[in-house]
Amino acid sequence: MRQLPETDRDAIRIAKDPQFARWLEQITATGGCAHPIHLTGSTTTLDSATGEILHHYDTRNEPGERLLVRCRNRRATVCPACSHLHAGDTFHLVRAGLLGGKNVPAAVRYRPRLFVTLTAPSFGPVHRATDVCRPRRDGGTCEHGRPLGCGAAHTSDAPIVGQPLCPDCYDYTGHVLWHAHASKLWDRFVIDVRRCLASSAGLVQSRFAQHARLSFARVAEYQKRAAVHVHAIVRLDGPTGPDEDPPAWGTTELLARAVHASAGRVLVHTRYSPAIGERALGWGAQVDARPLRADGDGPADDAVAAYVAKYVTKGASDTGAGLDHKVTSCAGIETAPVNAHVRSLMRACWRLGGLPEYGQLNLRTWTHTLGYRGHILTKSRAYSTTYAALRTERATHMGHTDLPDTATERNWRYAGSGHTPGAALIAAGVADDLAAAREAAHSAVSSIRGDALGAG
Repeated sequence: MRQLPETDRDAIRIAKDPQFARWLEQITATGGCAHPIHLTGSTTTLDSATGEILHHYDTRNEPGERLLVRCRNRRATVCPACSHLHAGDTFHLVRAGLLGGKNVPAAVRYRPRLFVTLTAPSFGPVHRATDVCRPRRDGGTCEHGRPLGCGAAHTSDAPIVGQPLCPDCYDYTGHVLWHAHASKLWDRFVIDVRRCLASSAGLVQSRFAQHARLSFARVAEYQKRAAVHVHAIVRLDGPTGPDEDPPAWGTTELLARAVHASAGRVLVHTRYSPAIGERALGWGAQVDARPLRADGDGPADDAVAAYVAKYVTKGASDTGAGLDHKVTSCAGIETAPVNAHVRSLMRACWRLGGLPEYGQLNLRTWTHTLGYRGHILTKSRAYSTTYAALRTERATHMGHTDLPDTATERNWRYAGSGHTPGAALIAAGVADDLAAAREAAHSAVSSIRGDALGAG
């Protein structure tokens, strides 16, 4: 035993425990969560009328006197099991706003809807994945002596793609400040779209809410150049939301014009800095607004929902645009497993975070995400359901909700998190088995559907 690695010795110790079967049940119930939360305590269910105890659960009889629950981390790099569940919830959340369901009427699929992409502006030329990266007939070099063009062919997975042609010319300060203000820029954009729609309809802007409502769900994604861009589903409803049709003037074409106009003119100004000055930050020139039509002429609703759900589970390290954990010192930046471009952005974050005029941006806290401090997914209240409602629905389906005419007393406290090395190995095996079972079930369903279509 002593010659075995520590992980194997720990796994054998766990397997020999008399309560191993119950521990394995807990791990399976969490889906093989990589970093489960440990809880101790009890739950007692009482008859509301008589006070009779109907059911009592206590962790004193559990392995280690603890109950393991999911960590619910959305990042696949942190917990593949929980990120899969989060992606599924995101798919249904986004899909409900496109096709209805989850207490959203099916009529929303006939509303004016757009799939919008907004990009960051240019902070300097970067290498691109094309047959000819950046052709330039007259050649030439920048003030630092580096070529202004690149005639090489780059594949999409080439390490050089997204890297600046000249790091010394690249506007790292502007890049970081744009990330720090991206969420505010989105808020300004949504407000301006409403104003533009009101003006086009001949309404006083303050009266727009009495005639229509703008709903959205948007996800942030890092590009190869480590700049965030935004994908959003934008929908126009009546004043009460998804339960009411928009007015006759609310068309898809009008909504698209408003999106393009607002994207081209909204700005956010940074605070004045003696070292930096004042910056006016806006969206990039590349703006896309594709109609989502119920007749299938355009991107498929399910495909759009799946696309958004896929990016929600990606962390910064997944895309090579930062880290999934915070950086606490300059030394942490220098040892981070990132490329030179991202490291320069992290250095700029740390440097700007030390300026008092940018104190409210908390740039040093968000150095690991290159200054971006917004949520990966945000939505308006009336767009569709919520994550909490989806979790409640799942709990009801599993029979984990309170019974009628009963009262429940809960007494729980946090007792730790994570796995020992051997437990982590077993949990990873459980997660792999569950993923393989899902894949097999998916393949079987696809095969049955294919056979049915072929017979038809």
